[in-house]
Amino acid sequence: MKFNQLGLDPEILKALQKLHYDEALPVQEKVIPEILKEKDVIVRSRTGSGKTASFAIPIIQNVVWDERSPQALILTPTRELALQIKEDFDNISAYRRLKTVAVFGKQPYKFQIQDLKQRCHIVVGTPGRVLDHLERETLRVDQLRYVVLDEADEMLNMGFIESVKKIFSYLPKSRTTCLFSATMPEPIQELATTFMKDAKIITMEEETSVNQAITHYAYQIKEKEKLTFLKKLLCKEVPESCIIFARTQENVKLICDELYDLDMCVDKIHGGMLQEDRIENMKDFKKGKIRILIATDVAARGIDVQNITHIINYDMPNQKETYLHRIGRTGRQTSSGVAITLLNEYDGQRRQELEEYLGYPLEIKNRDDINQVTVDEKAISALTKPFMIREEKGKEIHEDTLKIYMNGGKNKKIRAGDIVGAICEIDGVCAQDIGVIQVQDHQSYVDILNNKGMIVLKALQQKTIKGKKLKIQKAK
Repeated sequence: MKFNQLGLDPEILKALQKLHYDEALPVQEKVIPEILKEKDVIVRSRTGSGKTASFAIPIIQNVVWDERSPQALILTPTRELALQIKEDFDNISAYRRLKTVAVFGKQPYKFQIQDLKQRCHIVVGTPGRVLDHLERETLRVDQLRYVVLDEADEMLNMGFIESVKKIFSYLPKSRTTCLFSATMPEPIQELATTFMKDAKIITMEEETSVNQAITHYAYQIKEKEKLTFLKKLLCKEVPESCIIFARTQENVKLICDELYDLDMCVDKIHGGMLQEDRIENMKDFKKGKIRILIATDVAARGIDVQNITHIINYDMPNQKETYLHRIGRTGRQTSSGVAITLLNEYDGQRRQELEEYLGYPLEIKNRDDINQVTVDEKAISALTKPFMIREEKGKEIHEDTLKIYMNGGKNKKIRAGDIVGAICEIDGVCAQDIGVIQVQDHQSYVDILNNKGMIVLKALQQKTIKGKKLKIQKAK
């Protein structure tokens, strides 16, 4: 089914076209019509199936632009996934001019509160920080129409379910609730029964299925030999784009340092890093500047990157379900991929549980061809630079958009309406050319759409806003 058969607004179809979304993926074809009808849904679909768009598109279609308070709340287990979902909402809603705010921990409340006080249509957040805002009364939910629990099973694994239950106690009874999960353990089923009404159950895949586009196998290796073996494995495989998963921050640091010392194009991400470093490394990996990313399971959700060719489980995950989420970073949608696991002498129980979960034995490959690899300058040379620089997702959407900075905000009594008024006085510019506006304490930002950016920029540089002459320039 094509998206233009779903009765979507032209602004949404324009954005989808620029994102190169033409045919709806199976999960989207089944889910979008149900949410458009404001039906509760429980969706079991593997990671990488395109489910974010399946709830983003109908929510964006039904949200009312004029309403100032949030109309949709998306709960997700990690900051990385919150930022990824915000990016997807920003891209798909670009021409509907909707504002999506991401709220999560290890980020100052001040800026989040400023964003939430202004017109805000959609909020994406981790349960802990969302609950904090509800308790502080800095997040209004009286106009909330949609609640989405994304990666519900991971929220259970990370201990967020009690926070989720508390969040629901703040929410309006009349709402559309959507639950998405790759697996459906009993506590998630109980959650759905408690907080959802007449939900339609949509199952896309068997709970324990591995994407057929992924070739996955393992090597048996002693723990003390794993690091040496990993270096040989990388030189043999020469992955174009790879994530190596480790269980602990210490192992992430160790692996990253060892590979960095060999001049490999590598960096890391784990929960103990500064938030800005974590976000920056994720951006660089998405762009392709980093070839090999070493990560704890914090990154098993929220990396929506095409053409990740290899996943390597340096450590077996503690939870068998996490195996599917890790290897699901490759083989996304129509791509193929390889997932390799290193089993040590202590992994017998984990391997047994995983094989029972999958329903078949994990293929164990012979190590001889890897052991014969020599890790020298020639073998490493191909791994010292990025394989490709990826185009930024949504680049085409934002080619006709210019973000403008002005050095005045609440400190100069400037409101969003003042900025709109000044722009709408410019010849050839109307309200539909104005995108998201952010008014902060000492500066403001406004997106100008439809290739009108330079017209607005030059005109505002000659005007005053609310009687004040401001410094106006392209946002950096």
